[in-house]
Amino acid sequence: MREYSIATIPADGIGPEVIAAGRTVLANLEKRLGDVKFTVENFDWGSDYYKKHGVMMPSDGLEQLKKFDAIYFGAVGAPDVPDHITLWGLRLPICQGFDQYANVRPTRILPGITPPLRNCGPGDLDWVIVRENSEGEYSGHGGRAHRGLPEEVGTEVAIFTRVGVSRIMRYAFRLAQSRPRKLLTVVTKSNAQRHGMVMWDEIAAEVAEEFPHVTWDKMLVDAMTVRMTLKPQTLDTIVATNLHADILSDLAGALAGSLGVAPTANIDPERRFPSMFEPIHGSAFDITGKGIANPVAAFWTAAQMLDHLGEQEGSARLMRAVERVTGAGILTPDVGGSATTREVTEAVCDAIHSSNV
Repeated sequence: MREYSIATIPADGIGPEVIAAGRTVLANLEKRLGDVKFTVENFDWGSDYYKKHGVMMPSDGLEQLKKFDAIYFGAVGAPDVPDHITLWGLRLPICQGFDQYANVRPTRILPGITPPLRNCGPGDLDWVIVRENSEGEYSGHGGRAHRGLPEEVGTEVAIFTRVGVSRIMRYAFRLAQSRPRKLLTVVTKSNAQRHGMVMWDEIAAEVAEEFPHVTWDKMLVDAMTVRMTLKPQTLDTIVATNLHADILSDLAGALAGSLGVAPTANIDPERRFPSMFEPIHGSAFDITGKGIANPVAAFWTAAQMLDHLGEQEGSARLMRAVERVTGAGILTPDVGGSATTREVTEAVCDAIHSSNV
């Protein structure tokens, strides 16, 4: 029996709804596989915790999480708490504190989902976006002076280090090499940002020498949005800075049909600390409590978690079940259906048990 300890942090908005659905699916997968056990411990950190305690999580939060094999995260953000407090109080301290420097966001069109792109269906859009997750534009360096006065100044300093850029570039090249097309696109804005972004370009060229079997090219981030929209078949693996990849991956989710199907993994490739897995969609307070949140992103995220834990069979079985359900038209409203979160979850559980492969 293989046993894994998982910390769940449902947090805010629809986070508790989709993480509950994900736990249900994992429990059913555990029964179906028979030789794996998930021990789950829940943490009530988030905006409600902040309103009671003045912090998003306890001061020893990272120490509490260290013992787990993985973290399954919902969403952070509340309409009555400033976004910079929620983000810098919970998600970013975990990502940066555990040096989860590779943010990995796969995107493809699932069966049964009609994307907004004309003449684009399953197989035509199959990408993995690798986002540098520890520095860059989200380093947190900068400040404000002379607040409220006409001469007020605010600075936000993007920090790029050779260590940080080199390691994410190698991660992206290795990932591209493992995929059938062996194709990588490096995204920067080096025409306008002539220091950090030019260094990105230079390091990409250096690392490329280590991967002669990977074909790679470069794109400016603004031109990349056009290529993603008009020529999705020309892309496969993509690597970009913290900010650029954050924006591009939201576009990718929309092009695939909905952010409700988009997963994320925050990986520590060296496995010194637990990695964290979260759906991309955020808190979605406009649909919180309505029972229609799309759980597919949370399921796909769970599949990424299983892959990271070495449970490739369970991951593949889960994704086959998800694709059977979407292909059968059991969809939530964000992707054109009328099913509830519970109905999609039950259908995926049924597909896990009924599949012979």
